[in-house]
Amino acid sequence: MILFTLRCANDHEFEGWFRDSDGFDAQRAAGEIACPHCGDSSVEKGVMAPRLARSREAMPPAVALAQMRKALTEMRRQIENHCDYVGPRFAEEARRIHYGETDPRGIYGEATDNESRELSDEGIKFGQIPWVPATDS
Repeated sequence: MILFTLRCANDHEFEGWFRDSDGFDAQRAAGEIACPHCGDSSVEKGVMAPRLARSREAMPPAVALAQMRKALTEMRRQIENHCDYVGPRFAEEARRIHYGETDPRGIYGEATDNESRELSDEGIKFGQIPWVPATDS
């Protein structure tokens, strides 16, 4: 379900719940939505901001940092277990995969800022992630 802010032709704002955007469109086209203030059925979606769930109590920064570090450590473990390390040849290998010169597969390695810009300019999709050291020692 999604909550939309709605506005009638008389500038009355109100809210309505719908299964999805298509559900709103179908009900509006059928004239099934009317302003609760004046009954006008000429209704449009108003300006909306996303509703973000917030906890009642803020998480202590140390806990948030520990959770983030744990998630990044697990991401590193998954990447190392399921992708090929290509080291400083990352940009070259990403191009070979992108242009069909080699079989597609997950890779990871290092690229300079310039190489990253060039890959992006060529439309080659890749991600940069913070690499958490394997240990704290």
